[in-house]
Amino acid sequence: MDTGSQTKVPVAIVGASGYGGVQLVRLLLDHPNVEVVYLGGDSSAGQPFGDLYPHLSHRTKLVVEPIDLDEIARRAQVVFLSLPNGLAVQIAAPLIEKGCKVLDLSADYRFSDLSTYEHWYGQARTDREVATKAVYGLPEINRSRLAIAQLVGCPGCYPTASLLALAPLLKQGFIGLDSIIIDAKSGTSGGGRQGKVPMLLAEADGSIGAYGVAHHRHTPEIEQICRELSGQDMMVQFTPHLVPMPRGILATVYASLRDPGLVGEDLITIYSAFYRASPWVRILPTGVFPQTKWACGTNLCYIGIEVDERTGRAIVISAIDNLIKGQAGQAIQCLNLMMGWDETLGLPQLAFYP
Repeated sequence: MDTGSQTKVPVAIVGASGYGGVQLVRLLLDHPNVEVVYLGGDSSAGQPFGDLYPHLSHRTKLVVEPIDLDEIARRAQVVFLSLPNGLAVQIAAPLIEKGCKVLDLSADYRFSDLSTYEHWYGQARTDREVATKAVYGLPEINRSRLAIAQLVGCPGCYPTASLLALAPLLKQGFIGLDSIIIDAKSGTSGGGRQGKVPMLLAEADGSIGAYGVAHHRHTPEIEQICRELSGQDMMVQFTPHLVPMPRGILATVYASLRDPGLVGEDLITIYSAFYRASPWVRILPTGVFPQTKWACGTNLCYIGIEVDERTGRAIVISAIDNLIKGQAGQAIQCLNLMMGWDETLGLPQLAFYP
């Protein structure tokens, strides 16, 4: 790998033309410690990135290149893979062998048990040795492991919102493990940039609907981390919904409290302590509940908390930008930790409003 005389860390983005890729390009162009030196793609190869996304044409003259692993490793120290599920398994291992740090935004390296991946994603895996080295890229629970990682499986957007809402309760054992219900809603960009009928304006606008009911692929991902946090086997009820907005996720989590004496103020204190060293999580005061607009365009997760004393349930509501904290921004947050940089470096902290 040749980094030449550059003082900034050279970065490659493979799969640059999709929504995840363009978020990475946009954010990394303003990151003080990196230089984007390679954009890779398949169908978009040969096209100037500024033609694909004209609003960035004045900031980058890079052309999307065919995916060449030798060339990537020669020019880049860090590689972001923003590809459909099933493709990173062919790319990550050779890049790691060539000395690159790899951050995968797909589901390929999120699972510690690859049989779970094979069952839910329908693809056989032969890279178990490489997969065992992957660190799940949720910094708020894996910060120390990310500091020494070479391969990161960046979380899905729904799991990010859901797990940040659940982690303190699971870690402290405050809730019944068979009582967790996650009701989550996402904007249409969560479906990617490909043309899909449900994402058409005429289909999605003015409507809201559930999908993937009882079998969404993010369910086992959420359950895996919930088991790690609680130390016990468990399942969750997860239902996602599509709402007519471009970006954002709102996850409302319900769970029965084991201690009927806990009130909302107690949980706010518990959450504030749990996330006291987490600059990207904002715990809201009593009676304030987040909206997706607050997080839009930022790497923040806003969390509002209440206890329904009548039912004995905790109600935790989290809001994130699905493309930033739920995808590209979180990947850059992981990169910052991997490189020993400040966790907030190069990431947006305040939304424009309204």
